[in-house]
Amino acid sequence: MQFTAKQISEFLNGSIDGNPDVAVTELSKIEDGKEGSLSFLSNPKYENFLYSTQASVVIVSKEFVASQAYTSTLIRVDNPYSSFTVLLDKYNEAINAQAAQSGINKLAYVHPSAKIGKNVFIDAFAYVAENVIIEDGCKVNTQTFIGANSKIGSNCTFFPGVKIYHNSVIGNRVMIHSNTVIGSDGFGFAPQKDGTYNKIPQIGNVIIEDDVEIGANTTVDRATMGSTIVKKGAKIDNLIQIAHNVEIGENTVLAAQSGISGSTKIGANSVIGGQVGIAGHLTLAKGTQIGAQAGLNFNITEENKQWHGSPAQPLRNWMRASVIFKHLPEIEKRINTLEDELKRLIAELEKNTIQNER
Repeated sequence: MQFTAKQISEFLNGSIDGNPDVAVTELSKIEDGKEGSLSFLSNPKYENFLYSTQASVVIVSKEFVASQAYTSTLIRVDNPYSSFTVLLDKYNEAINAQAAQSGINKLAYVHPSAKIGKNVFIDAFAYVAENVIIEDGCKVNTQTFIGANSKIGSNCTFFPGVKIYHNSVIGNRVMIHSNTVIGSDGFGFAPQKDGTYNKIPQIGNVIIEDDVEIGANTTVDRATMGSTIVKKGAKIDNLIQIAHNVEIGENTVLAAQSGISGSTKIGANSVIGGQVGIAGHLTLAKGTQIGAQAGLNFNITEENKQWHGSPAQPLRNWMRASVIFKHLPEIEKRINTLEDELKRLIAELEKNTIQNER
């Protein structure tokens, strides 16, 4: 695939500084750019690479002003990062189109009662159980399991090793990466008088709405009753635990190694950092942002607030506390010095008092 700077600029509604006819055949990071490649500059930290890169074309903001000479043709746009993301998406679509497959591999198992839409690809060693519905354009890769009575929307992609338990409902354009499990039992056990635990049956399901992407090795547990819900547009990273009856709001982002305990509801457009732990039966307001490694055990009622630390606290408080944390050894030393001085002054005062009484 080859495109000129002019063609790319027209597609992105940008303007050109340099040769409009220069051609590119691949995408690259700006520091690794070479002749025939297209890159972008969004973060000012990387500006120096513009003056040494061999990339033929670089996407920059309309306001960018170079401080040195450069050799690349520039395409000026409103948002370089978003524009480059659009190109990455188109490039990925072209690659996938070239490698597109459809049909059911003879080594796959599809139950006779399953309903399979048009242009569906089911690879070798995949298993589709009874009464499953898979709509048009889905890709079910090798060793994927789809349990009984599950419903899969259109244009979904399940990478190798995905496991979808029975009665799950998956929306349209959902992407689930390898070894993720949807619909495993929620962690429900009733303690007994003798110290043992009885398992509580988990009879609910999981609903994943449209345009959700879930990373690798993540688990979304089925509800005890009702549904665990991941609402439309949510983006869930690798290695995340979402417990039974949790609700993840629309367009919410969860970073790796976070854990959401049972029945907690996270509001729309929230951002949960890596390794965050959230206790159960909580409600987090819309737009909540929680920094990495925070621990949260209370409801958040104010929208669009930032929280950090463990236990979590408002960002401003956490920043002030962080300054103190860094100086704790010095503060301890000063306190010990003051205590010693205070003891000395008290002893001297007592000595003088005794002498005066004599």
